[in-house]
Amino acid sequence: MKHSRRIVLGIVSIAAASALALSGCSSTPKAATSAGALTPVTLQLQWLAQAQFAGYYAAVAQGYYKAEGLDVTIKEAGADTVPIKSVAAGEADYAISWVPKVLGSIEQGVNVTDVAQIFERSGTTQISFKNKGIVKPADLKGKKVGSWGYGNEWELFAGMQGAGINTTSGISLVQQAFDMKGFLAGDIDAAQAMTYNEYAQVLETVNPATGTLYTAGDLNVINWNDDGTAMLQDAIWADAGKLASDSGYQSQTVKFIKASIKGWIYVRDNAAKSADIVTAAGSTLGTSHQLWMTNEVNKLIWPSTSGGIGMINTSTWANTVKIAMSTKNDTGSTIITATPPKTAYSNTYVKKALAELATEGVDITGSSFTPLTVTLKEGGK
Repeated sequence: MKHSRRIVLGIVSIAAASALALSGCSSTPKAATSAGALTPVTLQLQWLAQAQFAGYYAAVAQGYYKAEGLDVTIKEAGADTVPIKSVAAGEADYAISWVPKVLGSIEQGVNVTDVAQIFERSGTTQISFKNKGIVKPADLKGKKVGSWGYGNEWELFAGMQGAGINTTSGISLVQQAFDMKGFLAGDIDAAQAMTYNEYAQVLETVNPATGTLYTAGDLNVINWNDDGTAMLQDAIWADAGKLASDSGYQSQTVKFIKASIKGWIYVRDNAAKSADIVTAAGSTLGTSHQLWMTNEVNKLIWPSTSGGIGMINTSTWANTVKIAMSTKNDTGSTIITATPPKTAYSNTYVKKALAELATEGVDITGSSFTPLTVTLKEGGK
């Protein structure tokens, strides 16, 4: 998801930034010559370093990947990066991407599998100022509605169409930049905003009418989880062909998922330290904004209600597929035209990873998770 305020292409190798190097690293399926050698693994993100990906950075910094025999390099994305293509091209072993976007790639022939659904809930919302009177999708009729496009619009269009709005003529669609300037200037009545980023950008902006920061009380929020049109977002994707034929890759995938989950558990239990880890990895977001993002991302994961973090809920998957097949965007297109193949997702590997973690006494559901209360500062400082 394109949520940072800078656009830079880059590769970040953070193995050297590990805060704790764990001893006793196990050998791995692709481990080379010497005993205990680490297997190099590349993870392709869908955007730049930020707390949206805190679990993976934490897994490096805390030595969780090394403990599984993996030497993980995290590749940031840029404006034109399609993460899943990196896996298909053999440039990355795993990628992080939203399910709807990858479903389209699968229909076009990309052979990948969702092996761990990290975000259980959607972070996409449509926000408006209270004086616009927009409290539900039907209220968007006749309004200037902001949309990022680029595959980020489907929940919004599903919500509007579900409310009976003709999205061709019933709204004024505004191409929204990946910031909130148009919204704050009044050019957009209701803007797309991720709970962990753009929503915070508004709250860390001074309201010219009061001279103080905007507050949640100034805004109405349409949450697509509540509306029933939420779609699955950040997941770990693997090469389906290699999963079918390469036992070493199968074993490696379990190890990678296990260590990644431990990273997200660390983020759950150490939000402030995790925000610092992401900052050390190169993120330029301000301190309060980074902590806000960490806290809000935790809410999308915890508590896990599907039997453990990463498990793919079949009902939520089916709803995502249904929306992908039935919702048309402003071009009249749907994401996919046919049901995805069975290889599009699998709980096989995450179940094995969770079983190992449960045996180790790790809390994989976070049933007692309590989010922080984060105070944003002007500009996210």
